[in-house]
Amino acid sequence: MVLPDYDDLPPASRGGRSAWGLFGAEDSVGLFTLLTPEVTRAAAQLVQTGEVVPLDLPLDYFDPPLFGRTPLRVEKRVAADGQGIDEVYQDFNPQSSTQWDALGHVAYDEDTFYNGASLDDVLHGRRNTMDHWAARGIATRGVLLDVAATLRAQGRTVDPGSAQTFSVDDLEAARKAADVEFREGDVVLIRTGFVAWYAGLDAAERTRISTRAALTACGVEHTEDMARYLWNSHAVAVASDAPSLEVWPMDRSPEGYPFGMLHRFLLGQFGMGIGELWALDTLAARCTELGRHEFFLTSAPLQTVAGVGSPANALAIL
Repeated sequence: MVLPDYDDLPPASRGGRSAWGLFGAEDSVGLFTLLTPEVTRAAAQLVQTGEVVPLDLPLDYFDPPLFGRTPLRVEKRVAADGQGIDEVYQDFNPQSSTQWDALGHVAYDEDTFYNGASLDDVLHGRRNTMDHWAARGIATRGVLLDVAATLRAQGRTVDPGSAQTFSVDDLEAARKAADVEFREGDVVLIRTGFVAWYAGLDAAERTRISTRAALTACGVEHTEDMARYLWNSHAVAVASDAPSLEVWPMDRSPEGYPFGMLHRFLLGQFGMGIGELWALDTLAARCTELGRHEFFLTSAPLQTVAGVGSPANALAIL
């Protein structure tokens, strides 16, 4: 199908535009509905070298986890005869490393999730939960916008550990540098350099920034212009290597509603997937070497009933 442009969508109840009902009144898949066999087959034609680049970081890469999340503990259990090993994950938060946010992760308004679902709908797995995506799988065209490299090539400073905002013009500059055109059904990946920056921190600084209050991080601006741009890309999802995709901290104040928290629109109104903390450095290097920033992308979210997040389990196949 051909999606309407942002300004052609009906108004949302508290500002902005709404895609509710576009795929039916009971839809809980959102824009991933666009991933038809035809879209996947076309994306598979992008494979040239056959090289596979994993896009997930280790589950314990962020140590301690950001946003005050509980650290993962892994218990090994050796069989009595010493010839087998099981393991048990404890305090496993699926959003502590490379992740997807399900449509039920953030609401547009109080008790108002994507397509009119309620909090109770999400909590009991009836609507907008990760298993709706997992049952389909994700296989489509990925495009990489290397914002960090593009801005540095312009002579601009990129400070991933600050609340530096990336504008629509910044993303457009990265798209033009990549020489790609958006297509309906894409997953758009945005490299900010946050993961590489984090790798250079010492243990004390990693601990300091692990709380919501202390963390500052770069990301896309939380504005209606950005919402319009991302919707008009006709992507099914957008993911980055930053902690919240949009600049952190968000503006959760009443005065900042609704665009101070872009998640409200991407998840709560558009039904657009959000990925965070993706491993994009190796992919960016290979895309530059190959001279192309498009690839076949696959992802297999966890089949978690009523889940609101999952490791991405994502691969770029070049």
